[in-house]
Amino acid sequence: MTTNRQAQRQDSPEELPCHTIEQVAQRTGLTKRTLRYYEEVGLLPPTDRTGGNYRRYSEEDVKLLQQIKELRDLLGFSLNDIRKLLYAESERGQIKRAYRQETEDGARLAQLERADELIRGQIQLIEQKLNGLEQMRSSLLARLAHHEQTRQEIQQRNI
Repeated sequence: MTTNRQAQRQDSPEELPCHTIEQVAQRTGLTKRTLRYYEEVGLLPPTDRTGGNYRRYSEEDVKLLQQIKELRDLLGFSLNDIRKLLYAESERGQIKRAYRQETEDGARLAQLERADELIRGQIQLIEQKLNGLEQMRSSLLARLAHHEQTRQEIQQRNI
């Protein structure tokens, strides 16, 4: 069975795997162990291999890894949430390709509804993250306010 990834590579020679694991680790700032782990847990589709069974990564793989790192490090998403977000993106891509080929309005409407459902799921994950961050922010602001009040009380006693 040909995966979307393999089909894309067959169609575009520039997507042929050309980076070693060392090169990808250096470019992304991830360890080789992390790269293997992401493949093992399904965040990164299985990489192509050389005849000697060495991993080879495409530019598409590097972009995906950079996206995963950004979601994890900058935005604080868990690997499970990242998996959900990436799955939704992948499925939306499949729906988009099917939509372009579909001629029946009823089927197109169903595809749009499924894409919307996926987007709503992604928004929900983002809103959960935002709510958690807002709660943390509010808690820290309350601590600052308490410290200021305590500071003023101490200063009043020393006057």
